[in-house]
Amino acid sequence: MKRGTGFLAAAALVAAAAVGAGALVYGDGGTGGGDGRGEGPPATTTITRADLVQSETVDGKIDFSQRRAVKSAVAGTVTVAPREGATVTRGQALYELNDKPVSLLYGPVPAFREMKDGARGSDVLQLERNLVALGYGRGLYVDPFYDAATEAAVQQWQKSLNRTPSGRVGQGDVVFQPEEVNVVRADAALADQVGPDTAVLTVASTKPVVRAELELADAPLTARGTRVEVTLPSGKTKRGRVTGTVRPEGADDAAAQDSIIVEVTLEGGASAVSGEDTRASASVKFVSESRRGVLTVPVEAIVALRGADGGYGLQVVDGTTTRMVRVGTGMTADGRIEVSGPQLKEGLTVGMATE
Repeated sequence: MKRGTGFLAAAALVAAAAVGAGALVYGDGGTGGGDGRGEGPPATTTITRADLVQSETVDGKIDFSQRRAVKSAVAGTVTVAPREGATVTRGQALYELNDKPVSLLYGPVPAFREMKDGARGSDVLQLERNLVALGYGRGLYVDPFYDAATEAAVQQWQKSLNRTPSGRVGQGDVVFQPEEVNVVRADAALADQVGPDTAVLTVASTKPVVRAELELADAPLTARGTRVEVTLPSGKTKRGRVTGTVRPEGADDAAAQDSIIVEVTLEGGASAVSGEDTRASASVKFVSESRRGVLTVPVEAIVALRGADGGYGLQVVDGTTTRMVRVGTGMTADGRIEVSGPQLKEGLTVGMATE
């Protein structure tokens, strides 16, 4: 559900709103000659100092960022299925294939080959970093070369996993991911046959985000850094910022062009959504523009001035007399408009139209 507030940006729209609401249209160019006795407005209001915020509010869902599928590098049978909702860290098994654990290690380079004595490359370098981090790096010099020390460290690690200590890391034995992951979906079940084209599970970062869908017309709100206020299912309000966009799951090219899925990162990280119902909707308020501490009046108080100079004014009420004061106008939001001028101050009484 989409709930917009306050997008009356152009001055022409301001005038149309004022006239449509029943405001007077003055023809003297705007300074208001005479004392105005007997010409009192149908209603009055006061100039207030307030914050104006232009925003767009849509429904959203708590989720995790950077979703991606993990496929099996080799063919086999799933003997221990992935556990949805689990957080998997370095050295732990994502699932088991043919009764052997497929371990998560950290690094940006995917496991694309068997690693053994004599191999060299960036994948070997990150393997050795993981071995050291797991406590199997005694006497191991971390470099891109798979040598006897690397083989010995791998054997120690394999023994801890009850695997045959071959000293080689076969393709399909490990999965490299940049950091710990959250299992958001088990794509393969126990006893399923999987292979290089089969997604075994879908993982994501452990960093929570709120996903919200915007129309293409709201594309400016998807810019990185756009401020957001999120009302969580519990009713708590958290601040956040847009950190990216993602393609709708399962959408074809045509459907993907109809809307934009925005990811919002909340201040406070994982603690911000602790205890929240991830199945319930959140309310996401995108703030496109704001003005702090400005003078404002209801839009119905603005008077369109005709004549050579045109512009806008306010009918200032002083006791039984009125006078027209030319004003500058700014942004509008929630039925109020920013006004400015040397004769304006907070608390001043002005006329306004009635319905």
